[in-house]
Amino acid sequence: MMLIPWPYRLLALALLAAALIGFGWIKGAGHVQAQWDAAVQQQTLQAATVRQKQAAATVKVVTEYVDRVRVVREKGDTIIKEVPVYVLVQADAACTINRGFVRLHDTAAAGELPELARDADAAPAGIALSAVAGTVAANYQICHENAEQLKALQAWVSEMGRSAE
Repeated sequence: MMLIPWPYRLLALALLAAALIGFGWIKGAGHVQAQWDAAVQQQTLQAATVRQKQAAATVKVVTEYVDRVRVVREKGDTIIKEVPVYVLVQADAACTINRGFVRLHDTAAAGELPELARDADAAPAGIALSAVAGTVAANYQICHENAEQLKALQAWVSEMGRSAE
């Protein structure tokens, strides 16, 4: 019976250990890659679901916003058309608006501070009371449209947060 010399035994054990380590490495890498691929696919599906929910929420919010703004515009247009009914012709002819009021209104609408009162109460600006009423009504109409836009934006942000959960 012939025994294998110990250097060959060590070499055979080293080769066997290297083969086992290599086999384990390859199998482990394949397993990790499969887990990675599954995680990527799961995230892709989740992202697609979130995008779909966000798109649906966007359509819902935009539709509601358009409807509400349409109602605001219709109401505002009706109010503006009714100015002559509420500002009687006699009052319109009897009341003229001075330059000081016009300047104050314009600077307030622009969000600025008025300049010192120059010829504020000088000659009338020639603006009828009905024109002022129409301008004020139009300004409020725009204000209400902006409010609806802000409400829609807040609703949209809220829906985006909920769809990401």
